[in-house]
Order: sequence, then structure tokens, then C-alpha cells
Amino acid sequence: MSDWIGHECGIAAVRLLKPLSYYVEKYGTPMYAVNKLSLLMEKQHNRGQDGAGVVAIKLDMPPGEPYIFRTRSADKNPIMQVRNRMVRAFAEARENHPDKYQDAEWVKRNVLFAGELLLGHLRYGTHGASGESFCHPFLRQNNWMTRNLVVAGNFNLTNNDELFDMLVELGQHPSNKADTVMVLEKIGHFLDEANDFLFRKYRKEGLSRAEITERIIREIDIYRVLKKATRSFDGGYVMAGMIGHGDLFALRDPAGIRPAFYYQDDEIVAITSERPQLQTALNVPIDSVKEIKPGHALVVKRTGEVQHKLVNEPAETKQCSFERIYFSRGTDKDIYQERKDLGRSLVRPVLDAVDYDLENTVFSYIPNTAETAFLGLVEGVKDVVGERMKYHLLQEKNLTSARVDELLSFQPRVEKIMTKDAKLRTFITADADREDLVAQVYDTTYGVIKPTDTLVVLDDSIVRGTTLRTSILRILDRLGMKKVVIVSSAPQIRFPDCYGIDMSKMKDFIAFEAAVALAHDTGRDAMLDQIYKACKADEKKPRAEAQNQVTGLFDPFPAEQISKKIAEILTPDDMKAKVQIIYQSIEGLREACPNHTGDWYLTGKYPTPGGHRVVNRSFINFIEKSDARAD
Repeated sequence: MSDWIGHECGIAAVRLLKPLSYYVEKYGTPMYAVNKLSLLMEKQHNRGQDGAGVVAIKLDMPPGEPYIFRTRSADKNPIMQVRNRMVRAFAEARENHPDKYQDAEWVKRNVLFAGELLLGHLRYGTHGASGESFCHPFLRQNNWMTRNLVVAGNFNLTNNDELFDMLVELGQHPSNKADTVMVLEKIGHFLDEANDFLFRKYRKEGLSRAEITERIIREIDIYRVLKKATRSFDGGYVMAGMIGHGDLFALRDPAGIRPAFYYQDDEIVAITSERPQLQTALNVPIDSVKEIKPGHALVVKRTGEVQHKLVNEPAETKQCSFERIYFSRGTDKDIYQERKDLGRSLVRPVLDAVDYDLENTVFSYIPNTAETAFLGLVEGVKDVVGERMKYHLLQEKNLTSARVDELLSFQPRVEKIMTKDAKLRTFITADADREDLVAQVYDTTYGVIKPTDTLVVLDDSIVRGTTLRTSILRILDRLGMKKVVIVSSAPQIRFPDCYGIDMSKMKDFIAFEAAVALAHDTGRDAMLDQIYKACKADEKKPRAEAQNQVTGLFDPFPAEQISKKIAEILTPDDMKAKVQIIYQSIEGLREACPNHTGDWYLTGKYPTPGGHRVVNRSFINFIEKSDARAD
């Protein structure tokens, strides 16, 4: 999208199912797991560029020797920083002990990160917090292996205050109310509880403490721990974790809001947030990659046994549609086709906007993430051209060779009109000059537009409209066309997100700004006060009874009217070309992405009660002129 939106996070996990010596012999390196994890993380760098981290666990290490290792970075190129630190440990071993480097047992005992379990994380700081200390994975340390807990995830919880109170009631004293702390301590509490239960049970039977530890390792029920810990969670999440003794888990929220996939064979289990990365890193076909089901957890026991079981009863599936529109990489087989379908569904409204005058219409797109949807749009326009050609060939009489050549040679005019200057973007540092420089981040192609032309530019979404207003439209106007049509392959973003996307302030959304402006224009100011009072009243109800009170703001205005107002708001005062904005319809989105119905930021239909609380609080903040986050 032309407006940058912080979003999501990414997870990657690797569990080797055979001894390290197997991989040294077969693949010629003790770095097999590190290499695979690094590749899985790099292939998901789109999901997090603020920070990265990795934790490795070594199985069966003797007491007194370290077995958990962590590195995190919030520096520039954090994924590379994290990989370099892991690789450095192996490189130093190879340089200082070349005769030992292929000895798997020696490597395991002496080289950091030479473990059988590795958990990696990529971070986007959706709450603005930055620095290495905010990077996953997080550790909850203990001298008992079975109480050591590592957690990383792609999540945002909406009921942190309630979870904090629950932890206090359990006797804990959490350091803050961040959802990462809530997750770590909730799971950690019930992990401790499970340890205590088994310890008391076998202590009564007269087993020694060492024997009890082995029993706990074999018998601890990770599914039961996760069920108890997460039953009160409200939000969207994929949580991955490791227990010090060697169990690995990945848990998905009941509505399937956040995505998670895994691959398993007799050598490895690998987990990621997206599917193609597993196909690429492990060179496996698409059918061998499985999806972790909503409400389920994938658990790899210390023994290597792999289980996929229900933890929380699945709710109505609401997989995030923005994963398909923008966030996930378009290399996924299904996502690629869905994005093309999103573009194709816009053909008719676009052609209506240009009066079907294809001879004087130029098609383009911005940014690069909109390219796949643009391909679908152009293919759809070409189909229309083909139908027009067929009509003329069948209906026109006395066709000449020149006329046939004219019909067969016509193609829609497609041009690369704008590019982003990445070097200039990194050059922008001084806040005082930032606004002027930001306006120059995009370069345009001159000499391909005529004064009689209409320029159609496809974006994958228009959320805030800031870049359009301050930069893109002004730059395009230099080309001298009569009209510019900005097309969004996503519908209007009307409501805040609270499940991992950095969109919690409703006042930032251009569709919301347009609806408020229309309310003022049409004498509906009282409606804003009514919604505000309803939101305040809703806050006093139990969370489970919360309802979205803000949908009424949009009810009086058709989507086309709001789009027209958006165009009016975003058009610079000195713009010469006429501006029209077209958004994808909700129906078009659902037809293109039928299996991903999580569209709460478009429709206001949140999958959890916490979402209703967030949207109401966001509206209250708007009326009260507060810049606080609502989630």
C-alpha cells in the first residue's frame, strides 16, 4: 500500500527429528537447522523488519552445561544480524578446531545454537515500542528444565487488563500489562501448576526427584497447559513456544485470524506463518504443507512424536482478509490467484470511470505490492478488448486488411508511471525537512501521457490517504492528463484493527474522515453525539455483551458517496486533473477470497467481543480528541 502500515509478525520453528550426526553425514554440515531456520525467516522478512530473535534448545545436555541459547537484534537488518551471530559460533569452531567440526557430538557440546529445536521470530512494533528488549522470543527461566519456557508469536490481545487482574488473583506480580507478558506468565503459571501436580503425585509414590523429573518430561500435558492458559484470551494469535526439556508447540486462535503452517517428514518438523516459505526452504510440494487448524495446537514432543489436537473450541472462522490483499507474500499459489481476481473484479467500475475510452486511457499501479492485482485488472480489460474486437469482426461488413490489422493490433495502454526512490527514503532523517522530502520519494515517468488521457492507477489499499494527498496526486498532476482514477483493490478501511495490524486510531482512516464530513454536510451532527453516548454506555457492560456502536456512522451513506467525498478530501487545491477514487466492493472481496472472511476493519463485524470494545473506545478517543491507542 502507498501508506505504510505496521503489521503482523512472523514465526519460524525447526525441530530436528534425528541426531545431529545424521545431518552432518547427509548434508555435510552441522548448520543444517540454523540454515533452514535462517532461510525461513528471511523468506518472511515482509512480516517484520523492526527486530528479530532466535532461541535454540539442545536436548539431553548434561547437568551444569548450558542448553538454551538466545540472540535478538533491533539493529538495521536484524534478521542478518541474528543469523551472523549464530553463524559466527560455527565459524569460530571450524577455524579453531577444524578436526572437530564434523564431529556432531563435539559440535553439540561446544557450539552455541547447535541444537535440535530452534524458534525464530520477526517483529513489527505495532505499539511503537522498539529495542532489543521488545524482541521475541521471550524467556521464563527456571532451574527445572520442565519449567523453562520460551514464547514467540504473532498476536495482539484485547483484554490485557482482565488478564493482568487474573494473574494478580493467582498471586503473581506482573511487571507490566503488555500482552507478551500476559502470554508468557499465563502459560508459565499453568506450566508450573502441571509440574507441581506431577511432582506431588510421584513424590507420594516414593520416587526420587530425578525419577520424578523424567516422569514429568514424559507425561506433562502441553495441551492441557495451553487450554487452561488461553481460555480467557481475546484476540488473534499464533503462539509458538518451547519447554526447556524439548517439547515444541504452536497454537492458533479459535477464529483462525492469524495464519500458521507446518511441514513434517522423518527428518524435520518446520513451522511458519506463511506456506510458500516452507515449500521453498524445504523443496517440498504444496500438498505436503499443512495448516494448523483454528483452535488447535501442533505439539512436537521431546520424543519426536508429532500431535495436532484441539485446544480451544473453534469459533466462526474469520481468517484475516488483509493477509490475502497485502500482508502475505504473493508467491503463495492461492494468494496469487486471489489478488489477480481482486484486480479483475474492478474492470467494470474502472471502464465506467473512463467511459470505455481505452484509446485515451493509460493503466498503471503503485506500489509494487499492487502488481499482481494489476495483472488481473489488465487481463480483464484485455478480455473486454477481445469481446469488442470479436463484435467488430462479426458485425462490420466489407472489412479491409487495414481495418483488420487495426482491430487486431489494439491493446490497452499499460505503463510504469511511478517508482519509489528507496535511497531517498533512507536519506530522509531530519524531521524539519521530512515533509518536503517525503513528497519527493516517488519518481514519475514523463512523456507517455497526453492531455486527452485518463490515467488509472491501482493501489492495493487506501487506508489513510496521506501519501496520496501529500505526494502522489501532486506528482501525477505534472503529467498533464485530464483525469486520474485511483483504484483500491481493497474495500474502504472503516474500522480499527486490534489483532496485530497497526490500525487502532479510527481518526486516521480516510473513509472515517469522509463519513464524519458527510455527517456534518448533511446536518447529522447529532448522530455523532448519539454514537458517542452509546459507546460510553457500552463500556459499562460486561465485555461479552459489547457491541460495535460505530457502524451507524456509515449506514446513511452509500459506499460510492463516501468514495466521492474521499476524492474531494484528498485532491490538492491546486490540482488541475480531475480525481476519482474507486474502491473494491465487499462482494468483490468475498468472491475473490471466499475462505478468508475476516473483514472486521471493512464491515465492523469483529470475531471477538474485545474488537467491539476497541472500536467503541477508538470513537470515544476521536470525540474526546485523545491520541491514545484504543487496543
